[in-house]
Amino acid sequence: MVVFPNCKINIGLYVTNKRADGYHDLETVFYPVKINDVLEIVPAGETNIYLHGKTVAGKAKDNLVWKAYQLLETKYPDKIKYVDIHLLKNIPMGAGMGGGSADGAFMLRLLNDFFQLGLDNSTLAKYALELGSDCPFFVYNTPQYATGRGEQMQPVSIDLSAYSIQLICPQVHVSTATAFKMLTPKPAPFDLRKLPELPIEQWVEYIGNDFEEPVFIQHPELKSIKEQLYRQGAIYSAMSGSGSTLYGIFEKGKKATIDIPIPIETFYL
Repeated sequence: MVVFPNCKINIGLYVTNKRADGYHDLETVFYPVKINDVLEIVPAGETNIYLHGKTVAGKAKDNLVWKAYQLLETKYPDKIKYVDIHLLKNIPMGAGMGGGSADGAFMLRLLNDFFQLGLDNSTLAKYALELGSDCPFFVYNTPQYATGRGEQMQPVSIDLSAYSIQLICPQVHVSTATAFKMLTPKPAPFDLRKLPELPIEQWVEYIGNDFEEPVFIQHPELKSIKEQLYRQGAIYSAMSGSGSTLYGIFEKGKKATIDIPIPIETFYL
């Protein structure tokens, strides 16, 4: 059985509070984007994982796909059987696109279907939260207004299919921990639940990503990408998550040509 985990972008991202448990409260809108990995499981004599495509840092059994298998195997040992797991990585990693989180959540969904566990989305989302804060989003995989660590969600009616989306993924490692240290949590300046009521032409005036300021200080080339997207006609541009991916939303069929002195990978939808 094969599934195709997709990534996401953040439309608005506000860090509103430092919690006693060490996490931060945030407000954001997760929007699914059709750049996909490929995930397959087949029956086997023992369970193994095989990684293909882009190089994945760390040990294969530290991957969220493997952890998702272990999680459900522990909870449903009489139903989860041995499988070979094949993961083909296309989504850039560590880029604020949630590719690893998507793989873990899609693995839960895949196992649920393959072994007919009968788990509803609410239960799958609960398990997904054990894998990571934004994993529950990929269980629902529709535009969601998210709060808390990103796990408290409600649907939001946003459809960008009438536009073109260009994603620029530089080969830059952004230190999320450093970016958090440079942030001062504060109330969100805009209620993202009202995003569907705001014309996209006005997003630039109201919607922002709190990580951009500290990350752009660390990596001015990322600021240059955003400026180039706007100069070449983007209706709205922002960094996704804590970076390093930036995206531009354009009128259908339009896109930018980015010129910076570091390698980049570009996706155009």
